[in-house]
Amino acid sequence: MENPNNRIIAVGRLEGGLELSHEVMNEPFYTGTLLVKRLSGAVDRLPVTIPGKLMGALPEEADSQLLMTGQVRSYNKVVEGAGRLMVTLFAQSIAPSPDNDTLNKVTLTGALCKPPVYRSTPFGREICDMMLAVNRAFGKSDYIPCIAWGRNAQYASRFGVGDRVRLTGRLQSREYQKLLESGEYLSRNAYEVSCFTLEAAAEGDVSAMPAFAAQANRYVFEPAGRRHMN
Repeated sequence: MENPNNRIIAVGRLEGGLELSHEVMNEPFYTGTLLVKRLSGAVDRLPVTIPGKLMGALPEEADSQLLMTGQVRSYNKVVEGAGRLMVTLFAQSIAPSPDNDTLNKVTLTGALCKPPVYRSTPFGREICDMMLAVNRAFGKSDYIPCIAWGRNAQYASRFGVGDRVRLTGRLQSREYQKLLESGEYLSRNAYEVSCFTLEAAAEGDVSAMPAFAAQANRYVFEPAGRRHMN
């Protein structure tokens, strides 16, 4: 189902095969990783979820370049006894794509469900983290981590919980190190939308925002740590 508040279009290649994840009303869903290039040559490793009805659209050649359109979705997964927010590209259409191997564009409209966190990186770059609640069908919402840089970061820092925001950007992956109580470091991957444009959206009904915030607070969000642009 198309959702004008949540759209993603990306071109990439599947890394390895797909695995059966779960079934809903007898329809299977498969998960894998889509490798999407940046203009810099770096590669984002994006989790993808593909409904069984789209499996027939996948080409026989394993290394084929694919154009996927759909939504950025999130779900809760228990990891090490705590709920963690997992982000995925939920595919709604798949087609071969011989061109534009750096296409990765996200459009989101939603409400902030946590206060923005504004700061500077060790390299002096301004940065602001946001958590956006984006409605979808049947009364559900996706909670999507977003990041703004420079002037966009300054602008984002002025918003408050419940404010509606419209943005465009790309879905990106980031590896970071988590310090454990034992003193050891554990490598993990985070996924977020890096903003290209950011603006206030039209005022809407935000009466449900306290529920959004309560839902978002169920998840464990890792410290951002050191970031860099590729």
